[in-house]
Amino acid sequence: MSKPKSIHQLGLQDLLNTGLAAYDAKLLQIELNNAINGAISSTPVELWREITSRRLLKPDYPHSLHRLVYNAVYANYDVAVYGPTLYWFPSEIDSQQTNLWKLIETHGPKLLGEKYKDPITSFKQFHKFSVQHPEVCWSIILEKLSIRFHQPPKCILDTSDKSKRGGTWLPGSVLNIAECCLLSANEKVAIVWRDERFDNFEVNKMTLKELRQQVMLVANALKGLFSKGDPVAIDMPMTVTAVIIYLAIIYSGLVVVSIADSFAPKEIATRLRVSKSKAIFTQDYIVRGGKNFPLYSRVVEATDCRVIVVPAIGESIDIQLRKQDISWEDFLSSTKHLSRPDYCGPVYQSAESVTNILFSSGTTGDPKAIPWTQISPIRPASETWAQLDLQPGDIFCWPTNLGWVMGPILLYSCFLSGATLALYHGSPLGHGFGKFIQDAGVTILGTVPSLVKAWHSTGCVEGLDWTKIKLFATTGEASNVDDDLWLSSRAYYKPVIECCGGTELASSYLQGNVLEPQAFGAFSSPSLTTGFVILDEHGVPYPDDEPCVGEVGLFPIYMGATNRLLNADHEKVYFKGMPIYNGMQLRRHGDIVKRTIGGYYVVQGRADDTMNLGGIKTSSIEIERVCEQADASIMETAAVSCQPATGGPELLAIFVVLKQGFNTQPDKLKMIFSKAIQRNLNPLFKVSFVKIVPEFPRTASNKLLRRVLRDKLKDELHRRSKI
Repeated sequence: MSKPKSIHQLGLQDLLNTGLAAYDAKLLQIELNNAINGAISSTPVELWREITSRRLLKPDYPHSLHRLVYNAVYANYDVAVYGPTLYWFPSEIDSQQTNLWKLIETHGPKLLGEKYKDPITSFKQFHKFSVQHPEVCWSIILEKLSIRFHQPPKCILDTSDKSKRGGTWLPGSVLNIAECCLLSANEKVAIVWRDERFDNFEVNKMTLKELRQQVMLVANALKGLFSKGDPVAIDMPMTVTAVIIYLAIIYSGLVVVSIADSFAPKEIATRLRVSKSKAIFTQDYIVRGGKNFPLYSRVVEATDCRVIVVPAIGESIDIQLRKQDISWEDFLSSTKHLSRPDYCGPVYQSAESVTNILFSSGTTGDPKAIPWTQISPIRPASETWAQLDLQPGDIFCWPTNLGWVMGPILLYSCFLSGATLALYHGSPLGHGFGKFIQDAGVTILGTVPSLVKAWHSTGCVEGLDWTKIKLFATTGEASNVDDDLWLSSRAYYKPVIECCGGTELASSYLQGNVLEPQAFGAFSSPSLTTGFVILDEHGVPYPDDEPCVGEVGLFPIYMGATNRLLNADHEKVYFKGMPIYNGMQLRRHGDIVKRTIGGYYVVQGRADDTMNLGGIKTSSIEIERVCEQADASIMETAAVSCQPATGGPELLAIFVVLKQGFNTQPDKLKMIFSKAIQRNLNPLFKVSFVKIVPEFPRTASNKLLRRVLRDKLKDELHRRSKI
């Protein structure tokens, strides 16, 4: 693609060519000139800051116009010299209202002493202090969340037991984390939701009092069927009822087993077997787009254990159940003999008692069974409170499922911080979901990049007002800069906070925040109290703050992280073979991370997704980012490499999904990709193979399976070697 014009070269015709109306184009041209003249300096960063602060680029303007101006501002910007292109900047006035500002302003002077200046300037120093003294930081943060101990901890952190590399957190404490979710001095709205069948109706609301009563009702019914510590699974969409069941299981001293509603019977059976579940909650059907997709029948195929069946529509089911199974209606009616069926006391347990069993994606063999304790939820709740600035009065929506880590994270983040949980009972891919975001007044919207790509490419949310959103969040896979530019522009360029972590960490170790400028597809810092180093190919840490690329090694003292797995050797999986750093053995996470000029971080993919091209190590994601910007026909790409059957250097292949309506030929794309990679990455890299496919193989959690594509490449090269 040709180099974009600079902002000073843009003329009226350039603006009109994007489809902008003539009057708006003339006015925008005047306003852009005023912004250029009003900027503190003529640097690209200051020009973009001025343009966005004046709100010159309106959400309803064509995206091609937003892209044109952004590219024009940064046309002559050298990322290799200045670091990532910044698009969002904290203002001091807005920052003063954030949780993170107040936290640092209150405690920074005492903790940092003379080094302290102000929360924005001193954020890096405060973060460093939080890594060196996590027990101090956590003693402060715990007071900000709705955490009530039945028996308080002896201390915040005990590191005397050397067999526990991550330390013992909150030793001696007793609580019920589900009870903590139901505590509040006022009866606020706890959940807002809408069913896709009623997109033109008012948004439904449930107060905290109503939620508490429903949780206790279900808890009473559970106590009549199960014993303390029994694992009980949930395999259903993340509806209001699913949230009630989740909290009730933990409230009554049982253990949630999280299973995604997209799984086939074999995958359901594996998770029930590994967790030794006593029963499973599910729905009769999943309703999407007016169609019923059987769910109960999948569960029945997977297990003989008791199934409690919730109706997807209405109050009763109309399907035949097995003898051992029970309808939701009959399950709740078992409490009618109680004098107060909607009241019961919580079951208190030690902080280290297991409350939830989650699973990794399980692309090979049995998925890892990851136990969350009562401590685990505190970690993500604290991060959304600090990094995403989740406050009482916020309405937080993130289309997800209780079978994946984001489901529990979303639930705990809202209820432990006093925010409102927003749920859409339906597909997040259409206009109905976007309208719900508008009508519910969502202030924080979580996404995954493939979902943003779908919204962007289909235009399904055009014409909707998302300007109440104060920030977006994204996780799960690498972000596309152009898609995030589109997303941010829907709310006058609010930040898209990148989050990268894992189920076994119960959190994000890398995350943006509201006190630092943000760059698309990049992380501005580790999360609070998180320490890590970046290792070279020999396992030697690079110096702090030096631009580099390598595998991340986490500091082992990590509140909320697992210290065991139910079906695997925790020590072997996370610590064996990792180097010692400052007297501590680093924890393996498996990500390849790039630290840029300016101290930002870009996740380059998993360690097994790196490739050696001409003796130079690079990542799939780095190549994909370049290729996806190389031609207008590209929806998404996947880069893999392997050695030919006859030996020799690795060959680079690009698998491509085209946008609807395009029919670009592989040979043409091969030439386009090669030029783009050689110009933007390395002149020695060469694309050997391009394959156009209708879609990419993905895990049930939507992560790209490059391993499958790599196997296809090997088969293709093997076939060619025999011709």
